[in-house]
Amino acid sequence: MGQKDIISKQVFKRILVDVATYIFNLQLATVELIETEQQRIEDRRADLLARVSDNTGKVSILHIEIQNQNQQDMPDRMLRYLTDIRLCHPKEEVFQYLLYIGKPALTMPDHIQTPQLHYRYTAIDMHDLDYRFFINQDSPDAIVMALLCDLKDTDAKTVVHDIIAKLIAMTQDDNKRLREYLSMLEILASNRNINIDIQQEFAMLQVEIEKLPSFIMGQEQGITVGEQKKALMVARQLINKNFSATEILEITGLDASELLKLTDSH
Repeated sequence: MGQKDIISKQVFKRILVDVATYIFNLQLATVELIETEQQRIEDRRADLLARVSDNTGKVSILHIEIQNQNQQDMPDRMLRYLTDIRLCHPKEEVFQYLLYIGKPALTMPDHIQTPQLHYRYTAIDMHDLDYRFFINQDSPDAIVMALLCDLKDTDAKTVVHDIIAKLIAMTQDDNKRLREYLSMLEILASNRNINIDIQQEFAMLQVEIEKLPSFIMGQEQGITVGEQKKALMVARQLINKNFSATEILEITGLDASELLKLTDSH
């Protein structure tokens, strides 16, 4: 699994609640992420695993797999994940979802049907969802996901422009938060081969870029250039030592977009 794929899954981990709410139509009251580090020695880990409760207090395990490629053996893999999860959490009900975010249409099966086994999970293709539903939500997390949906007859650049305009309005003067959502947008856009020129978008929106040095310079306000260079140097060393993207982001404090540029250059 490439670093870009890992980082994309980190994005969805951050917006897990909105994924469950707006895509899977789940009404969750609480969400507790569950680590999957100990699943299988060959490193077959579930992408997103959480213990959730709904508005009635019912507790269950929510398993979400993020796929950007069609793989015909996916039902077997999902069943494998299910047995692992059930062995770790034998008394809890498990709900499985596959969220497909790739550019080609979804062609993977979502079930196994044999004389010995009847197994099915829920698979959702982001292409089948109307981007207008997401872009009209009051949540920045949902708005970012609009780029993965069916854009209808709207040009991708127009959608990007509308998303960025809404993100700027919703984050107001919180430059750090805005930069995080723009980084998410860039990563998700790569799944659709959409190029985003942030500086051009800011110019079109008549936003003074110098007011957002934390995004343009790739650093927080108050962090010196020297500190930024040191963080990048440490990140390169961690990449060479095969640290995971999650660990590198936590140790260095870099953004996902900055790490993505480093991994692409390796």
